[in-house]
Amino acid sequence: MKITGIHSHVLQYDLPEELGYSQQYYAKRTAHLIEVETDEGVTGWGECFGPGNIALANKGIIEKVIQPMALGHDPLDRDVIWHKVYNLTRDHGQKGMMLQSLSGVDIALWDIAGKVAGMPISKLIGGTHRDRVPVYGYGMMLRPENAQSLADRFTDEAAEIKSAGFTATKMKVGLGPADDVKLVEAVRRGVGDGFRFMVDANHCYTTSDAFFVGHALEELGVYWFEEPVAPEDLDGYRELRAGLRVNISGGEGEFTRWGWRHLLEGRCLDIAQPEVCALGGISEYLKVLALAHTHFTPVINHVWGSAIAVATNLHLLAAMPPLPGGLHPWEPMLEFDTTDNKFRDDLLVEPLNIQAQVAKSGGYVAIPKGPGLGVEPERSFLQKFAINT
Repeated sequence: MKITGIHSHVLQYDLPEELGYSQQYYAKRTAHLIEVETDEGVTGWGECFGPGNIALANKGIIEKVIQPMALGHDPLDRDVIWHKVYNLTRDHGQKGMMLQSLSGVDIALWDIAGKVAGMPISKLIGGTHRDRVPVYGYGMMLRPENAQSLADRFTDEAAEIKSAGFTATKMKVGLGPADDVKLVEAVRRGVGDGFRFMVDANHCYTTSDAFFVGHALEELGVYWFEEPVAPEDLDGYRELRAGLRVNISGGEGEFTRWGWRHLLEGRCLDIAQPEVCALGGISEYLKVLALAHTHFTPVINHVWGSAIAVATNLHLLAAMPPLPGGLHPWEPMLEFDTTDNKFRDDLLVEPLNIQAQVAKSGGYVAIPKGPGLGVEPERSFLQKFAINT
């Protein structure tokens, strides 16, 4: 079997309302799917992290840089292809867009391997430690409106996510330390006492501002404080972890085992959040997972994208060993974006129906059972939402 083509499908549509996080507002949703074709008719699907024009730039990397290196290779030689691409592009991209692009190709090669073997990716990895995972609902995005209006909206939205059956929820901050604390208080009112919720800053604070917000999060019983400072600020992460009684999480902006080594050896995180569609794909994710567990750091994957990304993460969460073990071990959760996402809900021939599963099962979702990723995109859907470049 040989690779005969690697294609990018960049999809986009206008959101029903403008959404934002601490760095920007956006009015369009983008997904970047990768299709790897073989001479035996077996096709694999993957996904690259990176919205908007980032996806368009990554499309060029995949089709003009990675594809020529991979053509003619056996798609089952995943590790060979990964290291060939990484070594030949090391001088140009040890992090960032090159790795995002390689991630999508690598996931597609794992999909092919599962289809050839006739088994799900979770089985290829080593087996399923769990056949279902709890799901937390991610919402409370920023909008271009005043702080009080946003706080009122957050209270209502948090209550809706809880009533939908999700086991926990997560919100955005980024208005500034004082207003952000008011937003967090609004979410606590919405979910009530005892319900788990998390706060995502998308690295908008200095260390001192992060301490100001973090002390408020302690009092409000927040479960984790995500990306409080810039991903490069490892000293800031260390100081916050040592000085706060709220879990410090992060890592979605880190790449490869080499980047993650410094985060973990520096004891920067209580909870690691690798992004499989960015850090180097499934092949590299498994190495990062092993590093995290070597340092006894729990892992809850960062998930953002289409149904391909969701399915990929379901397999990874199913195959994740318990940490540290025992009768009632610490368990990972699936991150689920509750805002409008046609690329997750309507992309597949057979939808995952996450929301319906959550409502019916008390907050859990099942692992796909088909070979490879166990999901297939609908071709007509790809054509409808494709960006012509």
